[in-house]
Amino acid sequence: MKIVFTTSGDDLAAPLDSRFGRAPKFLVYDLDDDTFSIIDNQHNLNAAQGAGIQSAETVARTGAIGLVTGHCGPKAFRVLSAAGIKIYPCDAPTVAAALDDYRAGRLIEAKSADVEGHWA
Repeated sequence: MKIVFTTSGDDLAAPLDSRFGRAPKFLVYDLDDDTFSIIDNQHNLNAAQGAGIQSAETVARTGAIGLVTGHCGPKAFRVLSAAGIKIYPCDAPTVAAALDDYRAGRLIEAKSADVEGHWA
């Protein structure tokens, strides 16, 4: 099973990014193998529009079952939900801390978007 984290870094010590659609990178963590890969999301960082939808489609292509991020807007939330991806808001300082929270069952699945579209 894979879970995706929003980040600006390249490893588990990197900060968890509070933005979903405009996060610079996604860390895709494989819970079965305890391995991860990084997906660059720079093309959406400064997109005039559609960053959330494009980012959601990128995450869906990973085969992830969940997304851990600070905030998720309504359009991205709809795309992720339609793909069967659970969204977990989190304010952990690092990806490693967010992963620990996920594994310990401390994260609560979001039932709706928690920010308006075009939130920066």
